[in-house]
Amino acid sequence: MCILFSMYSCGEKPKEKGNETLENSTVVDDGFVSMFDGKSLNNWEGDTTYWHVENNNLVGEITPETLLKSNTFIIWKGGELKDFEFKTEFRISENGNSGINYRSELLDTVPFALRGYQADIDGKNSYTGQNYEERKRTTLAYRGEKAAITSQKDPDTPGSLRANVDKNAWQSRAVLESLGNSDSLRNQIKSRDWNECHLIIKGNRLQHYINGILMSYVIDNDTVNRKFSGFLGLQAHRGPPMKVEYRNIRLKEL
Repeated sequence: MCILFSMYSCGEKPKEKGNETLENSTVVDDGFVSMFDGKSLNNWEGDTTYWHVENNNLVGEITPETLLKSNTFIIWKGGELKDFEFKTEFRISENGNSGINYRSELLDTVPFALRGYQADIDGKNSYTGQNYEERKRTTLAYRGEKAAITSQKDPDTPGSLRANVDKNAWQSRAVLESLGNSDSLRNQIKSRDWNECHLIIKGNRLQHYINGILMSYVIDNDTVNRKFSGFLGLQAHRGPPMKVEYRNIRLKEL
């Protein structure tokens, strides 16, 4: 069945890269191009019940009247990304839960859903900066960790992927190095104010920076589950009413 949330017509394959979109974009600094015009949802696809433009910001909002049953994303229509750097500024309400998904798969069973790597963001800053894999291996690196990820012991056994998750974290991982105490790093993240997120994604090395500080670093050696390309999107997480704002959304392909 060929359904990709109306982003592509039946029989049309997603482009591997977003070059066509990027050709019409403005270079803003050091080779980065703008992904968001600050005026419209051009080049983005999502449920407009939850996503809109406000004060030149890309906004995800859940109200008491629009509570979500499952997480929803606004997805960049420039195609699949491989190696890249991504920068944005975000601001999130205290009860907010969001994230930046990348190298992710589109699901055809849930509208505007992604499965894949995520730079986690939340209003209480309990998880902001960590690497969490949506709908797959769950936590790959907590804030303050440089971690190496390996495959589960028996990947061919049905249900083994879920069996390799315990307490919402992937079990086949080793912490190689501390990047700092999680609570100390948390103090570098502003609450209900603007923060900058910078992702450096190259090969199997995934680095998440917040305000210029390396918060998590994953080396994904899991040859069964890792991904080297996929879609990018911003998340509105099911839960209480919340608001997340993004601005200065920029990309540099490597």
